[in-house]
Amino acid sequence: MAPQEREARLQARTREWAKNVTQEDPDAWLEVLCFKLSDEVYAIETEHIASVLPLPQFTPLPNTPPFVLGIVNVRGHIVSVLDLRVFFELPIAGLSDKNFLAILQGPQMEFGLLIDRVEGIVQIKRDSLQSGLANLSGVRASYLLGVTTEQWTVLDGARLLGDPSLRIAADE
Repeated sequence: MAPQEREARLQARTREWAKNVTQEDPDAWLEVLCFKLSDEVYAIETEHIASVLPLPQFTPLPNTPPFVLGIVNVRGHIVSVLDLRVFFELPIAGLSDKNFLAILQGPQMEFGLLIDRVEGIVQIKRDSLQSGLANLSGVRASYLLGVTTEQWTVLDGARLLGDPSLRIAADE
């Protein structure tokens, strides 16, 4: 290779590498915790998840809605445990030592969601979410952020945390 040809190739490569890389908007992506409920994959934004831990022993509470399993002590803090399988009217399997508790935390409310299995944390492109699918109706549809191309149901954590019907009042 002639020195001029080599120099020209190096200059071309330098120009190519020096091009400005367009930065992608960080808000274009959604980081979610994926988990299984009744053999369906669900996801919820990690910004609403305080922690995920194996389901500890819980204490049932009388006179609460059926979707409230009870309360647990998490690091000295009492948290209610909600069963989305009951709330979303999904098939219910028994509890096992493989169940987990995802603690959702917001400015006004905190509670734990019973989950069957943790699938992991993934990034989802916001504009790839489909909304309003025919196979989701009733309660689930009102908490829907979108559905991925893999058919994962992405729940709106802010809507769950802001729903007063999920709050356990002292007078219930």
